[in-house]
Amino acid sequence: MKSTPLSLIAGVVALAAVTGFAALTVPGDDGATEAKAAARLPVERSSLLCPAPSTSDLAETTYTSFTPVAKDGPKDGTAELKAAEALPADEDEDEPADGKTGGADDKADADDKKKTDADDKEKAADTKPVVSLKDLGKPVTAETSKSGAPALVGTATDRFAPGWTTQQTTTAAAGGARGLLGVSCTAPDTDFWFPGASTGASRQDYVHLTNPDDTAAVADIELYGAEGPLKSDVGEGITVPARSSVPLLISTLTGEAAENVTVHVTTRSGRVGAVVSAAEDEVGSDWLAASADPAGTQILPGIPADATSVRLVAFAPGEDDADVKVQLLGKNGTFSPAGNDTLHIKSQMTASVDLKNVTRGEPGSLRLTPTDGSRTPVVAALRVVRGTGAKQEVAFIPATGPVGERATVADNRAKGSVLSLTAPGKTAKVKVTASAGSEGGEAAVKTYTVKGGTTLEVTPEAPAGLKGGYALTVETESGGPVHAARTLTIPEGGIGMFTVQTLQDDGGTVEVPEAEQDLSVLDD
Repeated sequence: MKSTPLSLIAGVVALAAVTGFAALTVPGDDGATEAKAAARLPVERSSLLCPAPSTSDLAETTYTSFTPVAKDGPKDGTAELKAAEALPADEDEDEPADGKTGGADDKADADDKKKTDADDKEKAADTKPVVSLKDLGKPVTAETSKSGAPALVGTATDRFAPGWTTQQTTTAAAGGARGLLGVSCTAPDTDFWFPGASTGASRQDYVHLTNPDDTAAVADIELYGAEGPLKSDVGEGITVPARSSVPLLISTLTGEAAENVTVHVTTRSGRVGAVVSAAEDEVGSDWLAASADPAGTQILPGIPADATSVRLVAFAPGEDDADVKVQLLGKNGTFSPAGNDTLHIKSQMTASVDLKNVTRGEPGSLRLTPTDGSRTPVVAALRVVRGTGAKQEVAFIPATGPVGERATVADNRAKGSVLSLTAPGKTAKVKVTASAGSEGGEAAVKTYTVKGGTTLEVTPEAPAGLKGGYALTVETESGGPVHAARTLTIPEGGIGMFTVQTLQDDGGTVEVPEAEQDLSVLDD
């Protein structure tokens, strides 16, 4: 038997750290070597995509990028977000195409070349990083008020990859898209569900598709209303050019107006980041992030205590109908909303229910569980309104998975950040770390116990000497799963503009199988 080179073993470990999967067969062993219990190693590469923030001249956008401190790992690495605009290839301009030289043609060519050079310089500037991390545990921010600012694509490597997160927060003080629009930049994928969108006359919803790769992606968009699929002749075969972003007005994809719509985005080739921007006349605007993958049980955390209107939108993507129990996990326990304790969701049809001011002055989270034991998978989201009349503001809360080992949300301010922690099962203990500020301050750590079946709302302990913004990292220490959301509120023009971001396990580590044999010492 020949020796197995150490470089091969290292390559398998690296592959697992990047892709989450690796397999190794010992030469001559016919695959008989079995893996021991898998070890967990930090990922070595992460990707994030941020949608184009706004076309409004009155909008101001802040990007906040952050990677938590790691106990050990590589010392090198980068984390950068750049404009999603590829620089065009240089063209050969040595000779005019028609072979003419001199005179007016030369002057015209020279003028064209000057213009081309100026355009290339402007585009080259767009290839510089918009946000670039320098240190672990300290966020970096960047701002823009540029109308039509581009989408961003980014990659983190080595020490910056595990747990890398970026928040995009836009304040639009006036206009049809007035509001506080917040979104955690997403990883590229091939399948997204967005219950809670709309093609109604009062809504202007766009689905943003961003392609991080060097080849074009092809996507399909399916729409489902209360009566089933909405007819669309233009939702198939949508090309998203390499390293580019395409916004699509959802109402133009169908001729049918529907107040509550579920949007399903898939790719035939390539991968994209997908998120929906929703603007509602006289109510406000925000981003609608994708729901957790279809599952029998879904948790929607972080309904504000002062919510004046809460609408649940759910969808069953399979062939079977779903009957779910609707429960609010409140401050002191679990209860079902009066008159809305169950919801029937027909297959391939979007269901909705107005829960009104369901929290009644206390923070809460919603839990959907099957009533008949069938565990028919569903996706879900909440449309949440605070305020009344001309001072209304809207946000969306998608169903989300637990924080798991660790989850982070960036762009927290000295005032206005509230953290919601929900334990749908057993009582749990979590550690919450407020990072150093982007411009100064020392990290603060506090531990919270969340009783089973309740929601705990806390105002995070800000870093000592805080300057700038900071990140919040939640880590599960013991007990059952915990789901979390952060509400950020910024007063503007007498309106409490707000946005809600859910926190999900950051996937900072992956399992790597350990070979039963020491492959480095195998000889002939």
